[in-house]
Amino acid sequence: MSFPAMPSAVAQFFRASQNGDATAWAAAFAEDGAFHDPVGTPPIIGRAAIHDFIASVLPNFQPFLGLTPLEAHTVGSRVAVSWRGAAVALSGKPVNWSGINIYELAEDGLIQDAKAYFNHAVFQAQLAG
Repeated sequence: MSFPAMPSAVAQFFRASQNGDATAWAAAFAEDGAFHDPVGTPPIIGRAAIHDFIASVLPNFQPFLGLTPLEAHTVGSRVAVSWRGAAVALSGKPVNWSGINIYELAEDGLIQDAKAYFNHAVFQAQLAG
């Protein structure tokens, strides 16, 4: 399955997730970018903090298969993408979830703000169960 058409930094966000590459994933963000993962939790501010967050999550899975974009809609500097996520917990249990991310791009095309909308309770229940 190929990615839907979307701005370069947003495509990088998804490709890096599938590669489990925390450095490339965080590099899709502006230096002072914000990541709300998920919406309703305090945002992670700054590329370095985003990198550290991603790098702390990836080792909890073997493997982390990443996020696959399904549809992308771009209007000016805003992009909405529906996606599916998949991973295998260290226990061997499959974890599947889905959501919609809303991105606001900076003038240089990097992600200034990313908001992830998904059911965090369902995601956590799969890990705990």
